Amino acid sequence: RIDHRLQLRSLFGGPASTMRFSIAEPSQLVCAALLTSSSLITAFPWSTDHHDSKHINSHHTIGGSQRSGGILPQLTWLHASIEAIFSPSKPEVKALCTKTSKSSTPAHFKTRYDKDIVLRFNLTNPSDAPALSEAASTLFLDVWASTPTWADIRLASSDLPSLLGLLPGSLQESYAPLMDSLGDAVYATYPKKDADGLKTKHTYTDLMTQAQDGNNMFFQDYQPLSVLVPWMKLMASMFTTHVTLVNIGKSSEGREIPALRIGVRPPPSSSLTDPPVGRKTIIINGGSHAREWIGTSSVTYVAWHLISEYGKNGQITKLLHEFDWVLIPTLNPDGYVYSWDSDRLWRKNRQETSLKYCKGIDLDRNFGYKFDGSPSASQSNPCSESYPGEEAFQATEAKALSDWAENEEANNNVTFIGFLDLHSYSQQVLYPWSYTCDVEPPTLENLEELGIGIAKAIRISSGEEYTVQSACEGNVEFSSRTSTESKRDTKFGTRDGGIGGGSALDWMYGTLH
Repeated sequence: RIDHRLQLRSLFGGPASTMRFSIAEPSQLVCAALLTSSSLITAFPWSTDHHDSKHINSHHTIGGSQRSGGILPQLTWLHASIEAIFSPSKPEVKALCTKTSKSSTPAHFKTRYDKDIVLRFNLTNPSDAPALSEAASTLFLDVWASTPTWADIRLASSDLPSLLGLLPGSLQESYAPLMDSLGDAVYATYPKKDADGLKTKHTYTDLMTQAQDGNNMFFQDYQPLSVLVPWMKLMASMFTTHVTLVNIGKSSEGREIPALRIGVRPPPSSSLTDPPVGRKTIIINGGSHAREWIGTSSVTYVAWHLISEYGKNGQITKLLHEFDWVLIPTLNPDGYVYSWDSDRLWRKNRQETSLKYCKGIDLDRNFGYKFDGSPSASQSNPCSESYPGEEAFQATEAKALSDWAENEEANNNVTFIGFLDLHSYSQQVLYPWSYTCDVEPPTLENLEELGIGIAKAIRISSGEEYTVQSACEGNVEFSSRTSTESKRDTKFGTRDGGIGGGSALDWMYGTLH
């Protein structure tokens, strides 16, 4: 994962977007360039370019050749690629997390969200993290983010006495409010001209004007699904040479999961004896968690620059010749719509569960690799924000993505070499594994080198600092289990499987390749 800042800011921690990525050729991966437009990224190469690696596999190398050295000596090229994608016609986009006048916030926002508070707890003792984790799980609290020194938690103000009663003395006074009014913060994320309601209306003419406008009006606000899908169709119809609209599958409520495939495939080989070579493809996914709008916006932002700069910028043109890019703005369309129409802070999908009044499965904990449900009794409850489901691929959308990806490789001459998954909150670059810290991934050296290179590229281009670590150490949600895993004894685990497996990141890395 990498948490990086775009001009759009999210409700969760200012800048926000989480990305996870998997890569087969770090030296050519401009995915790092894409990181300047989303916040959190998880990265992993599926093959190594080190000549002395024991784990090299010719099936996973690009172009059948190997390169010595890593990506760090090539950061000049990487930085240039970042600027190539994000510098041209960069729009002046307003910050969405600016403080909103309380008098301008509609009453229904205040009524719905101002009963909740967001607190930052300072973790000063080794026992603080496990204690806070257990208390948060017991009360089904919404953990927004954490580090080894602090954790941000959303809860109803009426639950504060109960929470404090479960905490040791070191934590009972070691907290402070993170924002004055959650209602104001929620209100500030909606497009201002439509913020009095929860639905935005745009005409086809609006979309055409925005698509052709050098100022990229489309990116000045977050956009609902009713705008995103026509925009994607518009991109495919306007740029037929290198853009195709594809359908990943259906959601649990029957919505299509649209994606843009961007790339220019070479003509078929003239030699009948040449073996077919799979088209090298990188997936960029966003919106697995409905409320993380910055991830969705970041995917469309990257798509627009890849689309609009083709044929104008030599580096981007080369990228589209060498790779296909499949960009999925939201893998969770049902939850995304619900976050616009009903509850801005909704996170899971909208699938029915065993409890009638507790809908939703956490998509990023329901993939099949090392899925074992949740070891935490509270998180195995469908009311939990991190409910992983009762069995792997129970979530319709997770199953749709896995089926589509496997079919692409089996039947459509595709070789997936990279996976980037954008989320929000925390500035981190995370790589596999997510399910455990006890097993090292086979390409660990490349993963670490790639992550460091990405973090450096972001720092050079934006000044923002990103930490680089394995996803099992990621700071999103803390683990309440006590174990002998030293890396997690006093730290927070991850939403995406650090305490239960089933992450999309691990599935892409461990199963698809």
